[in-house]
Amino acid sequence: MSLIHVKDIRKVYRVDKERVVALNRINLEIEQGEICCILGTSGSGKSTLLNIMAGLEKPTKGSVLIGKQDIAQMTEKQLALFRQLNIGFIFQSYNLMPTMTAVENVALPLMFKGIARKERNKEAKKMLKRVNLGSRLSHKPTQMSGGQQQRVGIARAFVAKPKIVFADEPTGNLDSKTTTEVMEMIVRMARRYHETLILVTHDQEIAQYADRIIHLVDGNIVSDKPNQSIIAAEPETEKTAVEKNVDLAAEVAK
Repeated sequence: MSLIHVKDIRKVYRVDKERVVALNRINLEIEQGEICCILGTSGSGKSTLLNIMAGLEKPTKGSVLIGKQDIAQMTEKQLALFRQLNIGFIFQSYNLMPTMTAVENVALPLMFKGIARKERNKEAKKMLKRVNLGSRLSHKPTQMSGGQQQRVGIARAFVAKPKIVFADEPTGNLDSKTTTEVMEMIVRMARRYHETLILVTHDQEIAQYADRIIHLVDGNIVSDKPNQSIIAAEPETEKTAVEKNVDLAAEVAK
């Protein structure tokens, strides 16, 4: 059964007297737990499609069903609540609150869910340790590297166990070594919690982390193919490298 059903989505922008078609009758189904990449060059419509699927933009025509709910018909208030309960985001520019510590940034989605401060900070710390930032809990974004900030962003996206995580060019500001580390972390985290991950990128190499690659050109899907991800699914009993590092750090700290 599909978790996301995009049906006949069309998005038209008005620029002065011109009408620009960003998306042209997109039809798409995405399964629960699928790691899906939307691949395309600048101007292909890939970020517009992500924004519509996430409820950040309204389509000109068509529907977006997440489960049984058509988010295209929701009010802004309903959408805000729906996103808080069901969706996580990873951004290219990190989008961290500059005056907050790593723990406070990661705990934000839990605060919106009404979870008590002590419990949400506990969960935030646990998640930060899973992304190898146990020594940066009290650091603010300006005290961290780009890769560390993106790890905070990953922890924030997954801490509330959302049904779907949207990642918009998540490695665009990172060097190649950090890009590999971050992509492995995002994919392993999605697999660990059996969450649907929708990744938007222009980079063919980044697309290879996905189970499925949807290629967009000028607002149209030109190919939609399964892909053998370079991060294979792991047995549930097997610990990831991140978890092993956390366990080792815990032993050293005793």
